[in-house]
Amino acid sequence: MGDKVFLYVGDELARYGFPEGHPFGPDRQDAFLREATRQGLHQRAELRAPVSASRDEVERFHTPDYVDLVERLSRTGRGYLDYGDTPAFPGVYEAATTVVGSALDGLRRLMDGECRRTFQAIGGLHHARRSRAAGFCVFNDTGVLIETLRRDYGIRRVAYVDIDVHHGDGVFYAYEADPDVAVADIHEDGLYLYPGTGHAHETGTGPAEGTKLNVPMPPGAGDQAFFEAWERVEAYLRRFKPEFLILQCGADSLEGDPLAHLCYSPAAHAHAAKRLAAIADEFAQGRLMAFGGGGYNRSNLAAAWSAVLKALIEAS
Repeated sequence: MGDKVFLYVGDELARYGFPEGHPFGPDRQDAFLREATRQGLHQRAELRAPVSASRDEVERFHTPDYVDLVERLSRTGRGYLDYGDTPAFPGVYEAATTVVGSALDGLRRLMDGECRRTFQAIGGLHHARRSRAAGFCVFNDTGVLIETLRRDYGIRRVAYVDIDVHHGDGVFYAYEADPDVAVADIHEDGLYLYPGTGHAHETGTGPAEGTKLNVPMPPGAGDQAFFEAWERVEAYLRRFKPEFLILQCGADSLEGDPLAHLCYSPAAHAHAAKRLAAIADEFAQGRLMAFGGGGYNRSNLAAAWSAVLKALIEAS
């Protein structure tokens, strides 16, 4: 396998951003790229152009009726795709399918041995459910990824690790009863923050009972609390022995994010990426894909995502 890290960036991915001052605006990718370029990281990763997903690929996770709705509202650019957080805009369908397609292109290239890791800043849309949008997320790219790993590559034991400040409910509940998808999610306690889920007692249902790990954090928790919680995540993943790892590294858990109340520094994100790369090398032939997720303070997301990219490069 090649030791390269593929970095997915481009105008088509940046278009996945909502207009008129929405927190998830179309300027987020550029904020990250300016900092990554300042650090010289763009020269150490291999840049890959965005790729569009087909409707059939999107429907590996999402229902046809929901995909119909996104297509229809994308043409008019009016209305909401959920209850008020996720507005339609002209071309939202094409933008969202590019998030999915770029993830699938990264997966194909990784599985073909062209690279060792991938990073996609505009991705990790972890609130989208199979039949609806939620929390700024239209299509759940990581959900499509998990379905594709199984369908096309015969990978069963997938670990999904989420350090976004918000609980990754769209992934968690899609696989809540699936013992072959390990979900480890460190997030601000749902008592204080959207979506209000991810309690410590939620450990999976039916045959998957006891196979999921939610670690809710109190408002104000900083790096030391994260590092302590991370020890639990690492022990959990080592017991699971994943064949493939996915990291959703939302930067909204850093201190100063306007939508949340945790106080990490970029060191938390660097630590997660570095340690997951080591676990991937040990159990999963190095196979690790990372996605930017949330983050609404532009300086924070630039610093956190650059720290993740740097860690992935140095571990490859």
